[in-house]
Amino acid sequence: MNMIKDHIVKLLEKDMREDGRKLTEYRKEITIEYGVSPKSAEGSARVRIGKTEVVAGVKLDAGTPFPDTPDQGVMMVNAELLPLSNPNFESGPPSIDSIELSRVVDRGIRECHMIDTHKLCIKEGEKVWMIFIDIYPINDDGNLFDAASLAALAALKDARMPKFNEETGKVDYSERTKEPLPLSYEPIEVTVLKIKDKLIVDPSVDEWNSLDARLTVATLKDGKICALQKGGGAALTSEDVDNMVELAIEKGKELRKLL
Repeated sequence: MNMIKDHIVKLLEKDMREDGRKLTEYRKEITIEYGVSPKSAEGSARVRIGKTEVVAGVKLDAGTPFPDTPDQGVMMVNAELLPLSNPNFESGPPSIDSIELSRVVDRGIRECHMIDTHKLCIKEGEKVWMIFIDIYPINDDGNLFDAASLAALAALKDARMPKFNEETGKVDYSERTKEPLPLSYEPIEVTVLKIKDKLIVDPSVDEWNSLDARLTVATLKDGKICALQKGGGAALTSEDVDNMVELAIEKGKELRKLL
């Protein structure tokens, strides 16, 4: 690993990357597909950033609200790091990496109030809609955070409400309405890495494994910041944070066009 990082650092010192991209350049092959799993999910999407591929699905169910929010629906995000996507991932209970990935995606959606949870209330204190977002990396070629976030957003946009049977108090999955989820905003997450004194976006796997620090920034259409999550062992100066946020806002505008 040290040899790989030394190689990456030497390239970055020359403002170069292994695949020929600029330090602040995303891979050109970025695609978003909607409705990739219409039979098994109320909403779904596939995102490809280069060879990195992530699928997200949205399932809806009716359940009991939390006691402190009796008139609001519930959202939960789960990420499963499949061994087929990266040989370093293992089957079994959620790993620290999978938990962090789900939290990063969850934070961007939750903190900007993308979903109007009050409109998910069926009967206050008794029944609300519950949204489950499941994220499945199919191939990890770097930058799972941004790919997973885009996939989750696209799946939420693709989702349509199933029919709720008031007589039985259950969801009728055989009948899907044309009603979309009550979405208000679209948070775009951009993860900026710091390796030595260089800042890069859309890292490869080797660049991700060589990071000193990273900052994931979720922004809205007007550039407003709604969430931040720092990772990596190295500290960030206030200047680092300012530069990383500025870069994330700029790149967020580019990614937003894809949605």
